[in-house]
Amino acid sequence: MSSDSTSPSGSTLVRDLISGLVVFLVALPLCLGIALASGANLFSGLLAGIVGGLVVAVISGSHTSVSGPAAGLTAIVAAQIAGLGSFEAFLLAVLFGGLIQIGFGIAKGGALSAFFPSSVIRGLLAAIGVILILKQIPHVFGHDADPEGEMSFIQPDSENTFTEILLMIAGDIHIGAMVIGVTSILFLAIWDRIPRLKQSLVPAPLLVVLLGVAMSVLFSRFGGKWFIGESHLVQIPIAGSVSEFIGFLTLPDFSQIFNPKVYIGAITIAVVASLETLLNLEAVDKLDTEKRTSPPSRELIAQGCGNVVCGMIGGLPVTSVIVRSSVNVNSGGKTKFAAIFHGILLLLSVAILPKYMNMIPLSALAAILLVTGFKLASPALFRQMWKEGRYQFVPFIVTVLAIVFTDLLIGILIGLGVAVLFILNSNLRRPVRRVVETHLEGDITHIELANQVSFLNRAAIERILDEAQPGTRLMIDASGSDYIDPDVLSLIRDYKNNTAPARDVKVNLVGFRSKYQLSDDVQFADYTTRELQDKATADQVITILREGNRRFVEGTRLNRDLGRQVNATAIGQNPLAAVLSCIDSRVPTELVFDLGVGDIFSVRVAGNIVGTKSLGSLEYAVGVAGVKLVVVLGHTRCGAVTSSVKLVAGKQDAMKATGCEHLQAIVDEIAPSIQGLPDSLDELGEEGLDTYVDNVAKANVIHTAEEIIRRSQVIRNAVNEGRAKVIGALYDVKTGKTEFFGAPPTGPSDEPAHKSFADSPH
Repeated sequence: MSSDSTSPSGSTLVRDLISGLVVFLVALPLCLGIALASGANLFSGLLAGIVGGLVVAVISGSHTSVSGPAAGLTAIVAAQIAGLGSFEAFLLAVLFGGLIQIGFGIAKGGALSAFFPSSVIRGLLAAIGVILILKQIPHVFGHDADPEGEMSFIQPDSENTFTEILLMIAGDIHIGAMVIGVTSILFLAIWDRIPRLKQSLVPAPLLVVLLGVAMSVLFSRFGGKWFIGESHLVQIPIAGSVSEFIGFLTLPDFSQIFNPKVYIGAITIAVVASLETLLNLEAVDKLDTEKRTSPPSRELIAQGCGNVVCGMIGGLPVTSVIVRSSVNVNSGGKTKFAAIFHGILLLLSVAILPKYMNMIPLSALAAILLVTGFKLASPALFRQMWKEGRYQFVPFIVTVLAIVFTDLLIGILIGLGVAVLFILNSNLRRPVRRVVETHLEGDITHIELANQVSFLNRAAIERILDEAQPGTRLMIDASGSDYIDPDVLSLIRDYKNNTAPARDVKVNLVGFRSKYQLSDDVQFADYTTRELQDKATADQVITILREGNRRFVEGTRLNRDLGRQVNATAIGQNPLAAVLSCIDSRVPTELVFDLGVGDIFSVRVAGNIVGTKSLGSLEYAVGVAGVKLVVVLGHTRCGAVTSSVKLVAGKQDAMKATGCEHLQAIVDEIAPSIQGLPDSLDELGEEGLDTYVDNVAKANVIHTAEEIIRRSQVIRNAVNEGRAKVIGALYDVKTGKTEFFGAPPTGPSDEPAHKSFADSPH
């Protein structure tokens, strides 16, 4: 669902305030670090964070997304500033980029997010988790050479993610910072393992920060390697007055309005920022504990407004950012007020409290991010993706590795590329669903086209058509297709008009829309006609039922044009079989045998017993309508059989026990099949009773089939003359499989003991 009910209620306000505070603590060094990595002044990163909270969050329809300067844009920002020659010209590109994003949103461009593969989204989350772990390890140990928020593998200082760790191990470990960082990690881990603490309203990250500040003050007395210097602390630019604070703001250079590089930069920023926003929005929605869905087009408008403001006042471009968003979710944020509150705190920290914010050790904040990384890149996620098979796992792991070893943007593009290759490969291999239906005049091959049939599918469809042997009957079904490429339509048209007649292949076209200029055409009947009914044998009908049940069990039921069958059978019916089944709602006869309109007579009565009226219906089916097969279809866990067993075992009258005055007639028909009753049903236990009832249900099917032949002269004559057969079948309500009795065996599941009920003496 997508809802605008994002205002905090009394029950969520406290959680939102706490979450906003934690997000603020994490966002503070990230905003500064991203600005530093982008080659911009530190204040521009803080401004972007403030705008993300106070502008984007207000307009956004997302409940949990947090916006701000993005690590994925650092390389682009640095390149654009260098290419345009000044930060002010770059701000003009950011402003125009924001306007383009607003246009994307108004044009409903957010709909593109529906096409992002879930494997790539989950790969993004896992990759961010891995990067947080790898990037924060040096900061935890006081190695702060690379700025916080720098997420690329190749760093501005020419080091990479792993060499930075090696440099730390080689000797750049700050004792004081390390003690604070490791203590913070242990504190967070212990806090998470104690339910009472974890569920309390006191946020553990806030305590970690306060503990880190206290330890830093304490270590300053020790001096030496314990002293936490400025390079290991948060460094917010300090404004001495309001005028100095306003002086930090930077206006765009409107003299560059005719510079084509500005517009190229604007398009680049708009496209990349929109892609990153949509991907992060999908990712954070997957993290949302309430599984809400954010409106993507509205998010693009919100991000566009944010970038327009950033361009006007000197901020870096903003996107939805997954690190801060995931921290928001993990901290219990419920509405967008958490994101707004984090923006308010960022503003206060810059305007009023910079001196105190600059006392926070980076190692304490690194510990919070590192623990967040472990939550995002949990081993359970990797195991789950592995279990989902290679079509999910390969794009997932490629996305993870690509992001870790390149940067966020390139890694996502590589992951999307691999996912698209897998999708194309799947479509090339399975562009259609092909199902073979056993039919009286020969098998019918159903070819059901996919929802989107592109030119890439042409070769595979052509191969399927070429495999059709002389005498084959093809049913090409386009009823589920929204788009069919003209090349594919031309192929089908040529095959139907020229190739199929030359090869003696009959082709039915079903579901083709008028715009395809390929109208429906029926060359053979896929329902039972009088001619087919006359030619059919009972064994052929049994085969049709078996094959239909197999398709039902395997989930490959045919996509039938029931409307056309209704019209075709309107003037008369010619069913192949009559089925006497139970009224149980779990056993819809036409579905379990995958049949169409007009294929069978269906008689239903509790316990699938035979009485005067049901026998009269079956006599009509055999004697007048000419069906070749009568099937008595029982089922496991039958309620009528269970009730009858309990009534017979307790020697009770149905009327007295249930108040149903006509139920005893059903019990009397089932009673002959109840043999070998124990002294008490309690002796059987629950499982034993189920097995006993199923055996009675099977015996009742056989008994009913024999009674039909014994009681009906018309049916008995048809059976004796070979014009019809009466068989039994038992449907398993747990598996969907049907076992046939008195039918030619085709496998170990069928029972060969009963030749045919016609062979029994009557």
